[in-house]
Amino acid sequence: MDNLLISAINSTLATVVRGVQVVPGSAIAIDYIKNSYQNDPFRVVLELGLAIYAVKYMLSKKYRIDQNPVQLTEKEIDELVAEWQPEALVQPLSDIQRMELEKTQVIVGAQGLKPKVLSTGKNLLNFASLNYLGYITNEDIKKKAIETLHKYGVGSCGPPGFYGTLDVHIDLEKDIARYLGTESAIIYAQGFSTIASVISAFSKRGDIIVVDDGSNFAILKGTQISRSNIKWFKHNDMADLERVLESIRLETLAHKKRPLTRRFIVTEGLFQNYGDIAPLDKIMELKHKYKYRVILDESNSFGLLGKTGRGLTEMYNIPAKDVDMIVGSMANTLSAAGGFCAGSKEVVEHQRLSGQAFVFSASIPAMLAVCASEAIKILGTKQGEKLLKGLQDNAAVFRNVMLGASQWIEMSSVAGSPILHLRFPNSALVGLGVRTRDEERMLLQEIVDEVASKNGVLITRAKYVESQELHLPRPSIRISICAMHTKAEVEKTAQAIKAAFGKVMSSRK
Repeated sequence: MDNLLISAINSTLATVVRGVQVVPGSAIAIDYIKNSYQNDPFRVVLELGLAIYAVKYMLSKKYRIDQNPVQLTEKEIDELVAEWQPEALVQPLSDIQRMELEKTQVIVGAQGLKPKVLSTGKNLLNFASLNYLGYITNEDIKKKAIETLHKYGVGSCGPPGFYGTLDVHIDLEKDIARYLGTESAIIYAQGFSTIASVISAFSKRGDIIVVDDGSNFAILKGTQISRSNIKWFKHNDMADLERVLESIRLETLAHKKRPLTRRFIVTEGLFQNYGDIAPLDKIMELKHKYKYRVILDESNSFGLLGKTGRGLTEMYNIPAKDVDMIVGSMANTLSAAGGFCAGSKEVVEHQRLSGQAFVFSASIPAMLAVCASEAIKILGTKQGEKLLKGLQDNAAVFRNVMLGASQWIEMSSVAGSPILHLRFPNSALVGLGVRTRDEERMLLQEIVDEVASKNGVLITRAKYVESQELHLPRPSIRISICAMHTKAEVEKTAQAIKAAFGKVMSSRK
């Protein structure tokens, strides 16, 4: 009986095999199943399960949305429509948001030393914009920009790697590299995205970035999109920086096998949120001791610090080639647009394919590139030296006036810095009954309004993306010194701000 059953099964299987072999391409399918089973049995199980699921899905009953629709009368439809309330597209404005909208000054016409504002129609003395050397009103630069506009038109209409590179862009890159003393340089279309793109072009997942916690928002975004391991050290605290570097070294040794990671120290030259300067000499010592690369953001120090405006490397007498990457904005000192990264040829050429802001953004207009080149040429002349000296003198005049009111004005900055942040001391805030950040911002806005209405001076509070900042600075009034202001104008402005601080304090007591 058993032999008969086995014989019947074998005969059936033989018939099935012969039937399958008749099908064109069946031999290939059979060989595939045999090989896949021998090499990866799990794959066969997975594919079989997917095949069964596909057959079941195709044979299952189809679901239709309009099955068993609810029938409503005209009266019921009208009642539902009348009761429906649309959701708000945005949340209601808070008091501080409403204040921001109402108090924002809108400039009518050209930017300059005394722009006209929409709210009053008056011209205000400008201490709010980053026009440090007054290039925005420089007639020679304006003339050159107009000539370039007639020759090249407005925009390049394409990214640098696709019909967007012009001869003036190449000239500007050479001018920047020559001025800083590096092998090469690359320019970006937007200043903010430059440092973020540079960081993410070199540092990837698993790499290590050690960052000053007083760094600007663009640096923060760059570290986040790099997906690297981020370590923060206290603002300008070199002892804390060494502590962080040493802890990383010990952690690496504990793993026995050294991981192949790239490591960077990232800091600003002149800090946008504090107005102080990074101790580059100490940072370079730690760079060589622990074998790190340095990314230096000179967006606010390029063109301002050092004898000829070459930035921190000139200020500390450090060869620019020793800093791995010098990054900066051309929208501040140079009064143009975009940003740059200077370094070795390898560093620069790598960004032409890996710098996302370079690859996917249209290049800057030709006239702005020419403006930046002209501004750099001025820096290397006696006129440039005169402007830098005037800027330093004006910063010293403003600082000296503020030092006489230290009991109710806290100044965050260092000597020689054209960026100054003015705040109420904590002790003064306690005496005024100020408990929240919004209350402190409201108080500072009163000073901004007072100086504008009574003294004709345009100043501004420092603005932050507060919901995204990891190390949010205290509210402050940010003063930007300009070389083109007279000493009398600077002193008058400082006295007006000091008086406004005193008036607000006395009115709240």
